[in-house]
Amino acid sequence: MQTHVVDHPLAAERLARIRDASTPSPAFRQALRELSTFLVYEATRSLESEVTTVRTPLADAPARQLVRQPIIVPVLRAGLGMLGPAQDLLPDAPVGFIGVRRNEETLLPDAYMSTIPPDLDGAPVIVLDPMLATGGSLVYTCEQIVEHHSGRMIVVCVLAAPEGIEHFAAAGFDAEIYTASVDERLNEVGFIVPGLGDAGDRQFGAQ
Repeated sequence: MQTHVVDHPLAAERLARIRDASTPSPAFRQALRELSTFLVYEATRSLESEVTTVRTPLADAPARQLVRQPIIVPVLRAGLGMLGPAQDLLPDAPVGFIGVRRNEETLLPDAYMSTIPPDLDGAPVIVLDPMLATGGSLVYTCEQIVEHHSGRMIVVCVLAAPEGIEHFAAAGFDAEIYTASVDERLNEVGFIVPGLGDAGDRQFGAQ
């Protein structure tokens, strides 16, 4: 499994905005949308495409198109802020939702919904989750996706912790990660340090 850090000045600038504790929710959501666009753009480089032809006003021209649309799966609730940019770039891609909340006592995932189609028939899947912290929620999410017969998975997250990456890698998925930063560590309650706080609360307010 590979972890790709998107190292771009514009991505770094948006990341700084959403890290800043003084950034209000409207500006946080806007910066998250813009950063998510950069991350999804990079993450889709490996999608399979094929050569085709289009007709310009003057002549035929070579072109490329995706062989197969991926399935977009935002992890609720924080992943909702990344869905719009992904749909802007992949307007024909179907969307499935998985709802997972972290139990603050055990730090384990509690699932509360899924709308993943019963048979993905080997389609590639793009998972959207801003924070890869302990990795428990992401591993659970990807286990559910694999049970629905997915193809390769591409995980797009804003921040990742080394512990979360290690946990996810140990699960052995056919997957890769795209992120804006691999941060230092997790603290004693499972938050990424330096991180950005709770991505869901900062988008939508308190639970």
